[in-house]
Amino acid sequence: MSVFAHIQIGVKDLARMCAFYDLVLAHFELRRAVELSHVGPAGVYWQRPGERWPQFVIGAPVNGQAPSCGNGSQVSFLAASRSVVDAAWATALAHGGADQGAPGPRPRYAPDFYAAYCLDPEGHKLCFVHTIVATPVHEPFTPDSWTPAS
Repeated sequence: MSVFAHIQIGVKDLARMCAFYDLVLAHFELRRAVELSHVGPAGVYWQRPGERWPQFVIGAPVNGQAPSCGNGSQVSFLAASRSVVDAAWATALAHGGADQGAPGPRPRYAPDFYAAYCLDPEGHKLCFVHTIVATPVHEPFTPDSWTPAS
């Protein structure tokens, strides 16, 4: 079970961004569930077939203001293999994305962390990542072990 219901970003050009994400997210087995002719207030979303959650969502901001990209914000997609990282990154760059870091090992994060970074056509930072180790790198959180910061 995913900890996230959905990740949502605001976009300016819905049709262009749908075309971009249709191609990129296919590498992660995510399929668009909303046709452009039937977009509601929630926007357009992608999900795995047969699964309601998690979803990746794009659309106009609900507050009516112009969308913007957050400095320090990033959406990361977990890839099934290094080749999926490579393919998603290449697809993104071939369809209007901007390079922010070619595919390769990132040992500063974890010994098995293989990732690539790009900006989507509107400037949202994306990461495509594959890891081998299925066990947590850090000790798991337990409510009994938490103490508030002072």
